[in-house]
Amino acid sequence: MEEDLKLDLEEFSETDLKGLAHYTTRLWDYVTSAEFWDAIIIASAKILAIIVISYVVVFIGKKVIHRVFMLRVRTNERRHLTIVKLLQSVLSYLVYFSAIMGILSAMNIQVAGLLAGAGIASVAIAFGAQNLVKDVITGFFIILEDQFGVGDFVKINTAEGTVMEIGLRTTKVKGVTGEQFIIPNGSIVDVINYSINNSKATINMQISLDANIEKVQMVIQNYLDTLPEKYEELVSAPVFLGVTNTTSTEATIAITIETLPLQQYSIARIIRKDVIDILTRNGIPLAVPKMMFYERNQGGE
Repeated sequence: MEEDLKLDLEEFSETDLKGLAHYTTRLWDYVTSAEFWDAIIIASAKILAIIVISYVVVFIGKKVIHRVFMLRVRTNERRHLTIVKLLQSVLSYLVYFSAIMGILSAMNIQVAGLLAGAGIASVAIAFGAQNLVKDVITGFFIILEDQFGVGDFVKINTAEGTVMEIGLRTTKVKGVTGEQFIIPNGSIVDVINYSINNSKATINMQISLDANIEKVQMVIQNYLDTLPEKYEELVSAPVFLGVTNTTSTEATIAITIETLPLQQYSIARIIRKDVIDILTRNGIPLAVPKMMFYERNQGGE
């Protein structure tokens, strides 16, 4: 019986080796055939052409979208720049998806079968795609309601900076130190937009208690009245509020300004510098740190 089993194993091994050699020979003949290399060359040429055409279509399409919107519309440039970015993203998605389908067809992969399989699998995927749907719907309403746009300075949740792009799924914000925040639209809860309304600021400066307050008010107010003609960022002339606080050595004076959105910082720096120069020229003493020494009597005297 052992001899019969040994003979069966030898016959099986011999048959298996012959079959493997047969398939290997057929595969080698196919790989080295002119038909195979012709198919490779044709498919490579098709794939290269699809990639080049897709890139050109996206490049030209983005230029056309930008030119059409920015030339025909002169009002609310911020909103239209946002829509331009969105349309450019949609164009890229559509063209690149079509390119992938074309590449699969060029490789003789049945796209119809893949789409049918995807349709069957989409029922299961839909349960895990709720966040994606939420992101897209939220992004649509952000643009529709014009909550913020490209170029606005905003604070979204904990991210603060300039909006660089609003997509169907995410919003990109460039931080004040150069970092980039990529925020899913569905997670946007709190939004503060600093670019919609005029900005206001209060400038506090310290002067000595020995200063003549009436003279301080006169020279500063005369200076403030000339500023709207010099700086178009100012909405109105700054207002001198007077003394807002005092200590044992100094008095705090305050000036309020109203500027175009986000221009208060630069104007405030200019006013601080000019006020210091004006006070110095008029002999008005600024507040300086003072140190007081106490001498303790020896022997209880």
